[in-house]
Amino acid sequence: APRGMTPSALLSDAALGRRATAGRAPTPGRGGGTPVRTRASASAASASSPDRLDDAILLSAKLIYASSPAMEHTREGHPESNLRVPAILDALAAANLTPEARAGELVRLDAFAPATREQVMEVHTKNYVGGLNVLAKTRAPMDVTGDTYITSASYDAALRGCGAAIALVDAVCDASEIRESRQPGSSLAPAAFALCRPPGHHATAKSAMGFCLFGTVASAARHAQRARGMARVMIFDFDVHHGNGTNDIFRDDPSVLFVSTHEDGSFPGTGKMSDAGEGDGVGATINVPLPPGSGDASVLAAFDEIVAPAAARFSPDIILVSAGYDAHWRDPLAGLSFRTGTYWRLSARLKALADELCGGRCVFLLEGGYDLTGLGEGVADSFRALLGDGSGEDPGAIAGLTDEPTEKVRRVLAEAKAMHQL
Repeated sequence: APRGMTPSALLSDAALGRRATAGRAPTPGRGGGTPVRTRASASAASASSPDRLDDAILLSAKLIYASSPAMEHTREGHPESNLRVPAILDALAAANLTPEARAGELVRLDAFAPATREQVMEVHTKNYVGGLNVLAKTRAPMDVTGDTYITSASYDAALRGCGAAIALVDAVCDASEIRESRQPGSSLAPAAFALCRPPGHHATAKSAMGFCLFGTVASAARHAQRARGMARVMIFDFDVHHGNGTNDIFRDDPSVLFVSTHEDGSFPGTGKMSDAGEGDGVGATINVPLPPGSGDASVLAAFDEIVAPAAARFSPDIILVSAGYDAHWRDPLAGLSFRTGTYWRLSARLKALADELCGGRCVFLLEGGYDLTGLGEGVADSFRALLGDGSGEDPGAIAGLTDEPTEKVRRVLAEAKAMHQL
């Protein structure tokens, strides 16, 4: 880094004297940008990939997952630590949710490449991506923002997390294509889950934020469009915090439907219902800020009354999920009260929605979740739902869990339904 230049200056487009653009999909008739590939050309390219899963696996799998724990991206005492993915893997093993215990149904994807600079520059500016690399290689460990740290391994870890997400999009699309070729009109793709960190949904086109370095779900969405012919992508974000980065990257893009349920007033203070997108993207952003204390009944009502009808109207080719587990009642960083079983019910609904609307194509990507017990339990129950199993949660009362603010929630949902004509 140049002597005397601050991290924020190094990551700024203005510091390098030019403004890059990122985040907008090419639109037919407008010219410019990378063309969206047809599904046939994407399939031909994928078939030659050395990392492609065997046809037999693609035909049998119910759920494909990949793990990118980023063990060297960590800071002692920080909630976004390298303990998170191992806690999930331990919970899955304890629940017998492993490829060994569920042979043929549950598949682990080990052979995947990190995302390329070009792939993340589909949603981030060239100057930000290059600047983060320089900081990680020359100045780390350090804080790039007040709440977001990097180590010397963080840039590569973030690329690998995006690579896991992209590889799972490919795996789901590959499975969809081979199943359709064998049973036209009657086959459904498996779901997928990327256990990747650092999280991504707060990272904007130009900056890190909120523990996030690169937009994992945003990168996966652009890959689905440009490499796999998935022209219409839906992103549902159920993290307790609003995914401001994803929101902003696709703000004016009608080809990506972004729907978020999050705690009203929590970090980063964005996600107001009035934020419905801009320009051509007006109406393709739906924010549902839930009152503090909202839990299982509240988020399921939001899903049934807003998320599902919006998805049906949009008719996506694939559904991506920013799966944050920090709305769990155990989590210390916010104030929603989801149960472990809430994640089973959300995940089951999402897979059913994908089955109905887009041939089953649905990819979950890990975002937040900072209580290790709640995180492990929540992800395990999502796995159960995606495999077709019942919830593992004891349905009994939980001591200390208060009643949900039902009247406030009903007002929020009524306003959102009226605003978006749902």
